[in-house]
Amino acid sequence: MADLDDLREGANFGLGVDSKKQDFHVKGAGHLTWGMKDRLSRIFNPKTGRTVMLAFDHGFIMGPTSGVERVDLTILPLVYYADCLMCSRGILQTTIPPIYNKPVCLRSDAGTTILTELNDNVLIDIDDAIRLNVSAMAMMLAIGDPSYEAKTIANLFKAADLGSRYGIPVMGVTAVGKDMARDARYFGLASRVCAENGANIVKTYYCEGFEKVVAACPVPIVIAGGKKLPENEALELCYNAINEGAAGVDMGRNVFQSESPIAMIQAIQAVVHDGLKPAKAFELFNEIKLNCGLLLKNII
Repeated sequence: MADLDDLREGANFGLGVDSKKQDFHVKGAGHLTWGMKDRLSRIFNPKTGRTVMLAFDHGFIMGPTSGVERVDLTILPLVYYADCLMCSRGILQTTIPPIYNKPVCLRSDAGTTILTELNDNVLIDIDDAIRLNVSAMAMMLAIGDPSYEAKTIANLFKAADLGSRYGIPVMGVTAVGKDMARDARYFGLASRVCAENGANIVKTYYCEGFEKVVAACPVPIVIAGGKKLPENEALELCYNAINEGAAGVDMGRNVFQSESPIAMIQAIQAVVHDGLKPAKAFELFNEIKLNCGLLLKNII
């Protein structure tokens, strides 16, 4: 209880001074609740409004694919350099130490694997996200898939309802099937459908005309890295996406399958948060890679 011996009447009320308008650094989040904004601020750096998410949820459909055979050996050294981690609950609970204190975007749907027909996913109970204290829930949408489009949209809609109730943002992840066009028309439609159904963040792919995809989406877009590219091309992809309005990247294989993952994630950080151009970022990558090699040589 406050000490009443020195109780002073309030005097400095700032009369005649308008209250400051509190603009928020995350697109489309100005009217959200405090808890939502708090979690989004963990993911998106308040100074830049951007994020570098590290995705390593691949195993939930691919199993021990290259680069995530041993998450404890390949991913843990990278966690320090990421703004947010995107993973499944199994890996989070077994392998990521809670003392790292990193925001988590939890893969919150589950379903079929690469051995069967992909995209037949169901929503995981939100109680799991609450218990794990996550900053966001990720849901896949199979826009254009005649078998699973309606089901995955319903998953997102329900997740957004529950997330709103408990203050947990939802990220809609646009899946790309073998018969779906990888162009601005498709990604623009898929991203807008995510946002219209309650997603607070959209993860989609970079494409020609990407600025139109971003302009028509009322929430922040982070780009997926997709298949492994040469490091200089991946850095150029990041730069172009940010330059055309992306609020960040959510990369996996282009980081953990890199010849120097620690150097790569730092170079990506420099592009996303510092605006470093691709050529300079590639120079930074090579410099850190060399230093890491010398450090390892000295340790051995």
